[in-house]
Amino acid sequence: MKRRALPFLLALAASPALLNPASAQPGVDRPQPTLPEEPLTIITRDGTRHEFRVEMAIDAGHQTIGLMFRPSVAPNGGMLFDWGAPRESMMWMRNTISSLDMVFITQEGRILRIAERTTPLSLDTIASRGPVRATLELAAGTAERLNLRPGDRVEQRIFNAPTR
Repeated sequence: MKRRALPFLLALAASPALLNPASAQPGVDRPQPTLPEEPLTIITRDGTRHEFRVEMAIDAGHQTIGLMFRPSVAPNGGMLFDWGAPRESMMWMRNTISSLDMVFITQEGRILRIAERTTPLSLDTIASRGPVRATLELAAGTAERLNLRPGDRVEQRIFNAPTR
């Protein structure tokens, strides 16, 4: 009986959050609190407008945690990672338990690339393959459902005003 109890006790000792929930940390063993939300619109090449309410991941701490440990993303929700200036975006799915579509958006508000149905919990790098101002994470399958494509326009306050 003692041999069976020893691994369990060792596991408890290695997981202080199990013994003291106050020591739990976002991104390590639980999601971060919901971030402030803002509107975002994606306009496809046929002129269809798709409205979203997205959480704004602006500071490095929030960006590092992102959607980790979130069981799902709302169909018209998501998280927008604002890099502040155009740069190569390198994402991963560490501690992210639901599949996502990652939409890489240029400073001008154009979709550069879409990585669809990313693999949960993967440490593989998902790159923008060019400089982007932001990365938008949506529920897996959203890009296919809405027929989103590179070149589609994204309206949100962080992007330069679109030219018409």
